[in-house]
Amino acid sequence: MTRTVLESKTRTVIIGFDQPFCVIGERINPTGRKKLAAELEAGDFSTVVADALAQVAAGAAVLDVNAGVVYNSNPDPNVTEPPLMRQMIELVQQTVDVPLCIDSSVPGALEAGLAAAKGRPLLNSVTGEEERLERVLPLVKKYNVPVVAISNDDTGISEDPEIRFAVARKIVERAADFGIPAQDIVVDPLVMPVGAMATAGQQVFALVRRLREELGVNTTCGASNISFGLPNRHGINTAFLPMAIGAGMTSAIMNPVAMPVSQSKIAAKKAELEAAGVMLPPLEDADFVRLFGLGSLTAGPGAEMQAIRAANFLVNQDPHGTAWIAMNKAQESGGEARGGRRGGRRRRA
Repeated sequence: MTRTVLESKTRTVIIGFDQPFCVIGERINPTGRKKLAAELEAGDFSTVVADALAQVAAGAAVLDVNAGVVYNSNPDPNVTEPPLMRQMIELVQQTVDVPLCIDSSVPGALEAGLAAAKGRPLLNSVTGEEERLERVLPLVKKYNVPVVAISNDDTGISEDPEIRFAVARKIVERAADFGIPAQDIVVDPLVMPVGAMATAGQQVFALVRRLREELGVNTTCGASNISFGLPNRHGINTAFLPMAIGAGMTSAIMNPVAMPVSQSKIAAKKAELEAAGVMLPPLEDADFVRLFGLGSLTAGPGAEMQAIRAANFLVNQDPHGTAWIAMNKAQESGGEARGGRRGGRRRRA
């Protein structure tokens, strides 16, 4: 049975066919987040700390850390990313005790993260591109860590699932040449947006089955890619993830957190009701958002996390529904416990 072992200072997380689905929190990433990028360039790490705590509290077992900021003062990522990655890794490890996923396209940043990380992190990523294979696989071997393998090569990203499978096979075989076992390769078969390709979901489910049965590897994906460009993305994501789990996918890089409802959204809903002639009694904001299904005033597990935990229960990776019951009890009582550092014995998650 294929098991990919990740470790922090005191905690072990296993990605595997016989394990609960592994959620890798994606929020510590400045890509597309101008405010976070500006904070990082200014040396402000408050959002990084907040995102680390919120994601672990929402149920992330692993945290992805990406330092891909393009500084206005120095646009060369080969210079700026390595020291920033080291600083971010050290800070996140001081904040929460979960395994990390070191995420960068810059080999120097990957090595800086590996040098700073405690335990056994996941490296993100290697592709089938020759230059990338030659730069990243030696790091994987040197530090004895698992790696995400993305199914594209020097020809780019193919829409043909047969080609994406062949690229994954190539990476697994090249890794074996370096003495890296298949259990340390977590393949991302590349999820296409279903809005652009109607067969995208069917393709990835079939690919996951083949990767499991023919190559014996664990799998991951950027879960939100499936819904890109479509309305109600959470609705699509919450359908996609349990189906992917049923097909054999064992992890995903995703946002586990449902962000609090903004005051502007509450005000807009009240204005909509008033315009429709609805006369509301005085209500606290918490009661109002609950009554109209707007979400919550506090951050907590998102709908995708609920779907994943239900799927774990249904495929017998949550004995007696313990995690499902605990999540719902926590939500009923006002939210899950904060995800700070935990000591004690090494535990399997």
